[in-house]
Amino acid sequence: MISFAGGLPAVESFPHMSLEGMPQPMLQYGASEGELELRQQIAQNLCERGLSCTEEQVLIISGSQQGIDLVAKLFIDEGTPVAVESPTYLAALQVFRFFGAQFVAYDSTQPDIDKLRTEKPAFAYTIPTFQNPSGHCLDTEQRELLAKTCDDIMLPLFEDDPYHDLVYDPCERKPVCASLQRASWIYQGSFSKSLSPALRLGYLVASSELIPYLTRLKQAADLHSSRISQWLVLQQLRSPRHTEHMHELAAYYRTRRDAFEISLQRHFGSLATWKKPAGGLFFWLTLNRCIDTRQLLPKALASNIAFMPGESFLPHSSEGCGQLRLNFSHATEEQADVGLKILAGLVQEHA
Repeated sequence: MISFAGGLPAVESFPHMSLEGMPQPMLQYGASEGELELRQQIAQNLCERGLSCTEEQVLIISGSQQGIDLVAKLFIDEGTPVAVESPTYLAALQVFRFFGAQFVAYDSTQPDIDKLRTEKPAFAYTIPTFQNPSGHCLDTEQRELLAKTCDDIMLPLFEDDPYHDLVYDPCERKPVCASLQRASWIYQGSFSKSLSPALRLGYLVASSELIPYLTRLKQAADLHSSRISQWLVLQQLRSPRHTEHMHELAAYYRTRRDAFEISLQRHFGSLATWKKPAGGLFFWLTLNRCIDTRQLLPKALASNIAFMPGESFLPHSSEGCGQLRLNFSHATEEQADVGLKILAGLVQEHA
C-alpha cells in the first residue's frame, strides 16, 4: 500500500532518544499540568515565538488531539455553535461534532465579522500556519485581521499549530493569539511531527482565566501525560543538536515536497490545480472536474493507493468538491511517483 492519506512523519526523520540518565523518580506519578522544567522551556520558546506566557499557563497534553478534546469538553454542549474553517482538520470536526457542535463556517483569511456576531459561536478554531488540509499559511495582515475580529466581538480563539516547525520557505508564523488584546485564547502545539508521534506529547497554552478549567479536565481525563515522554522531550529541547535537527528535518521534508510536486506536475498537471505549501505535510488538490472523491477512494484502495477525500474536511455535507489531500512526507520519492501515476489514471477513468 502506497499511502498519501495520514499525516505520518518519515520514520528516518526521528532523532535518537535514550533513557540513560533518567532519574528513577520519573517513574512515579506526576503533576497534572506537566513537568515544571518542560513547561518552563516551552514558555521560553513561545515567548521567543512572540507569544508572551508563563509556565503557569502551560499544560502538557497527550498529543494535540487531547487538546482538541479538552477544549470541546470545556466549551461545547449539544447545539453549541463553533466557528471552523472550511476545509479544516477532519479529527477536530469529528470531536466537535461528537460533543454536539453546530458548525459556523468562516474564512480565516477574511472573516465575516457580521456573520460571526450574529451566529455567536462559542469559539473559533483555526490552523493559520500550514493549514490542514489546505497547506495555506496566513500572512501578517490576515493574522492581524483575524485577531482584531476576535477582539472586536470577544470571540475566544483556539489556535492549533502542530506544523509550526516544518517550514520550508519564508513565511509569517507568529501566533495569531499573540496579537489578541481582549479575547480569550488557547494555543496548542505538538511534538509528534518534529520529534516522534509515539511520544504522544503536546502542549496547550491558554489565557489565565481558562487554564485552571483545562487543567481540571486534563486531570479528570488521564491524571497526567507520560513523565517518561516528558523527560525525553526535555532532553531533546535542551540538546545542543536540537536546532541542527530542526534544520535537517526542514531540509529533508523540503526535498520530499519538491520531488512530490515534480511528480504531481508529471501526472496531474492537466487534471488538477494546487499551490505549493510553504510548510507542513500536505498538498491540497482541486480537480478540474468536480467529482466526489469519496467515490474514488475504494478504487484507489483496490489499487493499493490511499488518499484522503476532500469532502471529509468540510464542516457541512457536500455532493462533491473535487478536492483531495495528499501527504508527501511518508512515501519515498519512488513510491510517490508510482502512486501518483496510478491515482491520476483512476481520476481519468472516473471522469
